[in-house]
Amino acid sequence: MQQSRLFRFFVWLLLIFTVIWVGSRIDFIFRPLVILVTTLAFPIIAAGVFYYILRPVIALLEKWKIPRPLGILIVYLALAGGMTGLVISIGPVLVDQFNSLVKGAPNLISDLQRAISDWERNPYIARLLQSDMVDIKGLTERISGSIGEISSSFGNYIFSILNVVTNVLIGIVLLPFILFFMLKDGKKLMPSLLRVVPKEHRKEGAKILEDMDDALSGFIQGQLIVSLFIGTFVYIWYVIIDLEYALILALIALFLNVVPFIGPIIGTAPGVIVGLIQSPLTALWVVLGVIVIQQIESNLVSPLVMGKRLDIHPLTIILLLLVASSLAGFLGLILAIPTYAVLKVIFTHSYRLIKLQQRGKHATRSS
Repeated sequence: MQQSRLFRFFVWLLLIFTVIWVGSRIDFIFRPLVILVTTLAFPIIAAGVFYYILRPVIALLEKWKIPRPLGILIVYLALAGGMTGLVISIGPVLVDQFNSLVKGAPNLISDLQRAISDWERNPYIARLLQSDMVDIKGLTERISGSIGEISSSFGNYIFSILNVVTNVLIGIVLLPFILFFMLKDGKKLMPSLLRVVPKEHRKEGAKILEDMDDALSGFIQGQLIVSLFIGTFVYIWYVIIDLEYALILALIALFLNVVPFIGPIIGTAPGVIVGLIQSPLTALWVVLGVIVIQQIESNLVSPLVMGKRLDIHPLTIILLLLVASSLAGFLGLILAIPTYAVLKVIFTHSYRLIKLQQRGKHATRSS
């Protein structure tokens, strides 16, 4: 029996590698499909995220006897008003900080190098920098070289950048329409999926789909609350210590918080660098403040809103981050863990649903 299972496993593995090899030889056939998927992936994923965020609001409006299409329209108008107010309130500040950051990037690098030169004169720091363990000056030089390479090669990638911008714009245009139909017809999805399950097992199948839906909803809504908490309080702390580019740096911390373990470190690093340029004491305040905020988040906020939904082993997280960063760079690093967590929920519960369907077929044959 074990040999039979092992043989089938290797047959399936060989078949998969064969399909991959054949596909690599005739990739031109699949190129239109790849273009279609990459174009529609962003609006569909974004619509799915917004669906789970806005669904409780639509359900609340339905309890108030407001028809679902009208409720969706009310939510859309409220979102448009909120986004307009947000753009009016923080848009000018964000644009000013971004322009100042772009124009002052060379000066920031020079200031950082000058600060490092000043630190090297300190006898205690000099001994540390002279050791083989730390090479901050070399790291700074590499950063400066990378910025120069990016600037010089910007023209070569202009078409790729335009292609990405075009796809994003298409996604933004399609997003409201896809989201509208998701919110309007979302209730019809579960009955449609249950049609493939035998009648005697549909009650159990409905429970599986509800568990999958609750897990996805809890993860997405919980991650949103946690990230908003981090971004808000990091921004407040940066303003208190008078850190330059506080809004941009807080937004970086907010978005990178979705990456477990290294996300908070990467999100704090820009603030520490800007703080070092201002003064070593400012950098110290940045680190101390973010540590306190992260401790509150990990020990109080996350257990309350997330529970144990992100049940992923630390070794799995490390391997995922390594593979994702190699395949998709920085974007892969950001999306790896959320994507894995969502796919894990989907495949785990889908497997239960498939087993339930197979159980019904075996029962039908035996009878």
